[in-house]
Amino acid sequence: MAKGSLAKRHKKNGRKGQKMTRGSKVLCVDDRFPTDLLIYYTCLPIKDRVYVVRDLGIGISANGEPGEVVVYLEGMQNPCSSKPPHPERGFAQFRFREIEPPAEEARELECPWEEPAYN
Repeated sequence: MAKGSLAKRHKKNGRKGQKMTRGSKVLCVDDRFPTDLLIYYTCLPIKDRVYVVRDLGIGISANGEPGEVVVYLEGMQNPCSSKPPHPERGFAQFRFREIEPPAEEARELECPWEEPAYN
């Protein structure tokens, strides 16, 4: 896929400045996977369904290169990559749009070292 079309898809799906974190509720906006990748997954998200982000990380892109930001979803566990360091296969972040940030107490647990904001 050309870089230009990927950038257009990010912009179209509202991906610019995305702040999704662990615990975010997200909507799947793209469930079109290349057929040659389907053998690597046991679970796939479905467009227009809501999921909760279990974690985010750096994973393997569709062309096999490391460095793509991926989302791991609650209730979906996929096999690990055969490339070191063998991360679980996640889903590209651009396939999702955050519809609800995590609950406030979940944020506090995630970043306990941050100072509270005072108005």
